[in-house]
Amino acid sequence: MAIRRMDHVSVVVDDLEDAIAFFVELGMEREGAAQIEGPWVDRINGLDGVRVDITMMRTPDGHGRLELTKFHNPTAISAEPKNALGNTLGLRSVMFAVDDIDATVAGLRAHGAELVGEVAQYEDSYRLCYVRGPAGVIVALAEELS
Repeated sequence: MAIRRMDHVSVVVDDLEDAIAFFVELGMEREGAAQIEGPWVDRINGLDGVRVDITMMRTPDGHGRLELTKFHNPTAISAEPKNALGNTLGLRSVMFAVDDIDATVAGLRAHGAELVGEVAQYEDSYRLCYVRGPAGVIVALAEELS
């Protein structure tokens, strides 16, 4: 038995529309949306009365997907500090390759994103940074240098 592919990463957000706008600014495309509820979703989540709205976002190359999830019931809870850093246990970041890191950061700042540290260069290969996005998720950006 082996993994066939990684299907998507799920991010639980408080404001779905803001999260969609953030990831559209990053260059992702809305693939679809649905309201999900019922006994089957309760069973897989181990929760009662689950009602969520999800929006699936797709990277421009069509290979990466991000599921943005807004819980209406039960209310979403925070499992860690609001501004957790990179050394906090659990999923910390989702990385995207970008063409122009400075322009990308500027566009994301218009949607409330903040740099976690600063834009830094790794050898002669990449310029990299972390920005904090919707629901505190850290989005890592990498610009390959020619």
